[in-house]
Amino acid sequence: MKSKITKLALTLSAVGMSASVFAQSMNSDTTKRFEKKSFRTWSIGLNGGMLTHFTPFNGALNGDFRTPEETWGYGGYIKKQILPAFGIQADFLAGKVRGYKANALPSPSVAQNNSSFTTNIDWSAALSGNFTIANMSLNHKRSALSPYFTAGAGYMSYSPNVRGITNEGGNYRENFFVPVGAGLKFGLSKTINIDLGYNVYFMKTPTFDGVRGANNDRFSYAHAGLEFSLGRKSSSQLANYSPIAALREESAAESAELKNMLAMSEANRMREQQAIKDQYAKDLGDDDADGVANKFDKCPGTTSGTAVDGSGCTLPVNKPDVKVYVTEEDKKVVRDAISNLEFDLGKATIRDHSFPSLDRVASLLVSKNFTLKLAGHTDNTGSAALNMKLSKDRAEAVRQYLIDKGANASRIESVGYGSTQPIATNKTAAGRQQNRRVVFTLY
Repeated sequence: MKSKITKLALTLSAVGMSASVFAQSMNSDTTKRFEKKSFRTWSIGLNGGMLTHFTPFNGALNGDFRTPEETWGYGGYIKKQILPAFGIQADFLAGKVRGYKANALPSPSVAQNNSSFTTNIDWSAALSGNFTIANMSLNHKRSALSPYFTAGAGYMSYSPNVRGITNEGGNYRENFFVPVGAGLKFGLSKTINIDLGYNVYFMKTPTFDGVRGANNDRFSYAHAGLEFSLGRKSSSQLANYSPIAALREESAAESAELKNMLAMSEANRMREQQAIKDQYAKDLGDDDADGVANKFDKCPGTTSGTAVDGSGCTLPVNKPDVKVYVTEEDKKVVRDAISNLEFDLGKATIRDHSFPSLDRVASLLVSKNFTLKLAGHTDNTGSAALNMKLSKDRAEAVRQYLIDKGANASRIESVGYGSTQPIATNKTAAGRQQNRRVVFTLY
């Protein structure tokens, strides 16, 4: 039995150390969804209850004394929650353990009936692992009820006193023990839990009760108390938090969000696909029915049945050439205009008496759409450059007058030849007069 208890204590201690090392060695790649800093991990507990040397492991004779008596005890602990299902706590316990009727005396007998022991627990300290069960729930992220069990190792100072039998334990002793317990916590709030528990203490000595028996002594402690969780007001306790349920909840939320994203993506894809189809139909459609797709139609909206080119624009209509004939009467109008045309001396200003004959030429050009060439000439008086300029200006003055009267500007050409093309001698005044002229050519 001693060997089993020792192995159990060592195993639990190793588990606690491993969990601590695991918690400290989490690197940056580990998920931060359940980081301890998001929860309350430190707590303080105070409790009180009944101490007795009766335990479920004592057998029929209940150890060295047959009849137990319940006495008051008190204790406390400081706990650090390492993982949602595991924490380490330092326990304190004090009180008295009392029993009657030593089994070493004849039974029944007056001596046995008058025998008893009382052991004062001056102090005890233990380091235990606390294993929480409820936070492994699949459905509830936070548990109001949290079953747990504890196991560890500790050291105790105690004083056994016996009556009616020899005290083999001495007046003051210190020894190791192994505490094992189970309990249930009720969460009142994020800060306070009600703690109900039952612990059995396996002493590493057979003289805890003052009598040296065949086996090491044991006693138990049934207690009730309050646990106060430390941390930020908004934080929950890590001990009653179920990472499995939280993972399921968050995974369900992420799954729903992913489904919504996929649905939105599919809806966007369908809209884009429809938009492409609509644009395709619009581009390759032929709204004006001219045989050219909208995408390539540079002249949309042409009248149905209109002949168009490859870009959808109306083909030019080839008008038949109209033969223009210049009659004798037309020639006479031009001759009159030439003979009546006079300019101010050395200038390109047309004199007023020339206007009626020029008006008749303008009317002729408008009505018959003739083309007219105006050629200006001068005599050789003055410099050749001055004469060239004057001839051009006079031809242009006639052209502008006719345009102002409504003639088509694109059908009137004006040029100047200066004194280069005389039709008479420049030695006489009459010859020079003939050379100063503007020739009208109608066609």
